[in-house]
Amino acid sequence: MNTSPDVFSPARLGPLTLRNRIIKAATFEAASPDALVTDDLINFHRRPAAGGVGMTTVAYCAVEPGGRTDGWQIWMRPEALPGLRRLTDAVHAEGAAISAQIGHAGPVANARTNKARALAPVRFFNPLSMRFAKKATLEDIREVTEAHANAARLAIDAGFDAVEIHLGHNYLASSFLSPLINRRTDEFGGSLENRAKVARGVVRAVRRAVGDQIAVTAKLNMSDGVRGGISMEESLQTAKWLEEDGGLDALQLTAGSSLVNPMYLFRGDAPVKEFSAVFKPPLSWGMRMTGKKFLREYPYREAYLLREASQFRAELKLPLILLGGITNRETMDRAMAAGFDFVAMGRALLAEPDLLNRIEADGDAHTVKSVCNHCNLCMPTIYSHTYCVLTGAPDR
Repeated sequence: MNTSPDVFSPARLGPLTLRNRIIKAATFEAASPDALVTDDLINFHRRPAAGGVGMTTVAYCAVEPGGRTDGWQIWMRPEALPGLRRLTDAVHAEGAAISAQIGHAGPVANARTNKARALAPVRFFNPLSMRFAKKATLEDIREVTEAHANAARLAIDAGFDAVEIHLGHNYLASSFLSPLINRRTDEFGGSLENRAKVARGVVRAVRRAVGDQIAVTAKLNMSDGVRGGISMEESLQTAKWLEEDGGLDALQLTAGSSLVNPMYLFRGDAPVKEFSAVFKPPLSWGMRMTGKKFLREYPYREAYLLREASQFRAELKLPLILLGGITNRETMDRAMAAGFDFVAMGRALLAEPDLLNRIEADGDAHTVKSVCNHCNLCMPTIYSHTYCVLTGAPDR
């Protein structure tokens, strides 16, 4: 007898009840040119909300100006509140909840377009910005931790139902976790216990700031996908500590490094030529020459992170969100049967924001399939306006 929950049934997430167990994953929208909400950004999230998701995630709401991966991303400040309120109201009107992904990009931050310092565990050169990130001091770490708490408070004021703390992809907290990047010898380096202090401190600060007013989730790397980076064993121990700390309502498991191996998360085709066309020389030349090494190609399969994530499911009681290769009802049911509480979808909903309504209406027939072919040509569009090249850019 099948006792796993129906993915379209309501589910508790901390203080929330979502109408189903499907979350629109954070995908940078390229719809905030002045680092503020636009009608374009509102429509970007209204469409999947109307299309049936339980919750959509706004990416990327940096906790301070220097924490953005590029200068046109939103950072959480009072000036952004009126637009954020319009955004949350629009999503709520469609019956969905809405989460703000908050974090600090750390060594991934573009200090040139941000016109603000970037931080890293050690002095670190970012080839995309052609700038060095500063080695974070104890005072820097304290300021960033408090900035996360402030961003969470602003999220409440803006009407968000949840925040997702970014602890992955070698952004700041993740770069501290990485033994490859974090070569410090002080209290934040060396042992995993030391390297996990930033991630754990940020989560605790956010929970103290919000109490039980909104849900708090986090995105954590299971592996960086590079030799010497975060390993499965260390990531699982970090997840156990986060569970023991009691600051999270759910954990979303991810993989890959924005610095050295981004395709380890995305899988499928690596659009090197299209990425090269986005940049100006000399970056475009460098991408053409070395792009195959940076954008390594991994074969796509449905639920491609399930095997690794199942190891976390076996050892944690914390609700878990499965990400990676969720495009159809069979895969969603497989995730539920494996004990995951929620699934997160990205590219499939970018291609077809109404996909979930059609899957639910299809019932047990299971005939509705995503048109996404994992070409990943959507990825280079994040530098202009994020959209699926197969289905075309929607009206803004």
